[in-house]
Amino acid sequence: MLRYGHFVASSFAMESKNKIEQMKYIIIGAVAGGASAAARLRRMDEHAEIVIFEKGEYISYANCGLPYYIGEVIKERNKLFVQTAASFHQRFNIDVRVRTEVMSIDPAQKKIIAKDLATGKSYEESYDKLVLSPGAEPIRPPLPGISNEGIFTLRNVNDTDYIKSYVQNKKIRKAVVVGAGFIGLEMAENLHELGLHVSIIEMGNQILAPVDFPIASIVQKHIRSKGVDLRLESAVASFSKEDGQLKVHLKDGDSLEADVVILSIGVRPDTKLASDAGLKIGNARGIWVNEYLQTSDPDIYAVGDAIEFENPITKQSMITYLAGPANKQGRIAADNIVLGNGRKYHGAINTAIVKVFDMTVATAGTASKHLKMANIPHRVSTTNSGSHASYYPGSQQMTIQIAFSPEDGRLYSAQIAGYEGVDKRIDVLSSVIKRNSHIDELVEFEHAYAPPYSSAKDPINMAGFVAENIMLKRLEVFYWDEMDKLPDNAFLIDVRRPDEFVLGKIGDAINIPVDEIRDRLQEIPTDRPIFIYCEAGLRGYLAQRILKQHGFDRVSNLSGGYFLWKACMGDKKPELVS
Repeated sequence: MLRYGHFVASSFAMESKNKIEQMKYIIIGAVAGGASAAARLRRMDEHAEIVIFEKGEYISYANCGLPYYIGEVIKERNKLFVQTAASFHQRFNIDVRVRTEVMSIDPAQKKIIAKDLATGKSYEESYDKLVLSPGAEPIRPPLPGISNEGIFTLRNVNDTDYIKSYVQNKKIRKAVVVGAGFIGLEMAENLHELGLHVSIIEMGNQILAPVDFPIASIVQKHIRSKGVDLRLESAVASFSKEDGQLKVHLKDGDSLEADVVILSIGVRPDTKLASDAGLKIGNARGIWVNEYLQTSDPDIYAVGDAIEFENPITKQSMITYLAGPANKQGRIAADNIVLGNGRKYHGAINTAIVKVFDMTVATAGTASKHLKMANIPHRVSTTNSGSHASYYPGSQQMTIQIAFSPEDGRLYSAQIAGYEGVDKRIDVLSSVIKRNSHIDELVEFEHAYAPPYSSAKDPINMAGFVAENIMLKRLEVFYWDEMDKLPDNAFLIDVRRPDEFVLGKIGDAINIPVDEIRDRLQEIPTDRPIFIYCEAGLRGYLAQRILKQHGFDRVSNLSGGYFLWKACMGDKKPELVS
């Protein structure tokens, strides 16, 4: 909990101190975390000397907007810049030094060596407190041919300018994106919108590694519907240029022609300065910080993509590459520098969202597959609901998957794939996860309801209702990846309408619509385990409740229904995720 009394007392102490001693703060790195820390330091200490070093040409820019500028969704380049070096200096009276790289830190002498990249001149600066915000660097594996013209990574404004110029000035028809993470998918969409034929190469068995396979599979189907060549479990072996044509050679022996290649394989924390200075590097290979964002040296703090901290759910060390946490860390670190260590950083649950063509995918907390790796017992529930009242035009389905503790119902994660309204639902669910709260809060969640915006029972409520039924054992579920592991004497019932059944079914299921099930009980064996499915899960639950109360004691319902099973079966099967 924030100790406001401590902050008030410290503020008075700081004002008195400023009359006696002027502090000097140095910040290394001027994008999200560094710029945030610098601005907060000035707001907290008007009299300090503040110097911020950035080895690139730009500060405080909208990194997350770069793919949309390449795709011409954002038309004006200047809109990418929150502040320029000049405006930052004018507003905050901060000495901003762009194109200046800090070469080393001497914690014992409290000095740094900086190099002006324009002149090549190196010089020394002292500090009282220092903030490290070096960020992360894109992974560029040493593959044969990777230095060929037309192969790019996207991390900063200069990268963006190179890619945009290349695409505009060359006769570009085909693009290959290597890696299907957030940036890779955004780049694929934006290149597709420019009229290019796009291929995505992903080494894993799904897109978007932070989410579980069922949610990813829904989005994969959507990507392919756009004519994008999505190749999963595929890896690049090398690149070559033949008669002026760039070629991407895959490990399976296939090759793709490309006019431009975007490498979006991932990033790694930039820890060189910290490591060379003797600062502690943690188990996740990021800069170790304590709960106050202080490194192993008490006068050096660190924020952003380069630091590691304890995952609030798994308690394991983690690194997060998100702008939101970096900005908040910068603010907290600045407060602790000026006022003393009174404000704790409680970690991040990696709440993230991405637009993928017409769909939106969002996640918060720890995915089921990662909970399993951390040996955390949990249950998974998947629901399908309308984005708003079905009778109001434009309602679209969204799929919500949550993972929760079977003991007390604590919510561990939430993932959503849908269209409109995904953002507001994930924000609510993220708040529940962040506060270590439970699924009963979802059941009682009170939302603003009118037909254009929601239903009387919001999708969040529906997710809570189903999870509560699972916890109370009113609902027994099985999952899409258990379908081929059913016992030999299983009796599979499809409770959809006959017109739905004829369009596709699972295995040797028989069709008994839920509205007929009471009149057809004699067709269902009492001595065999019964497995039920419908389109989305609700009718299966109703059928299960009917059968349970008519003496059928071994009845399970397919979580997520036929819709989710069919989406998952469209790709190769992964390991069990629940």
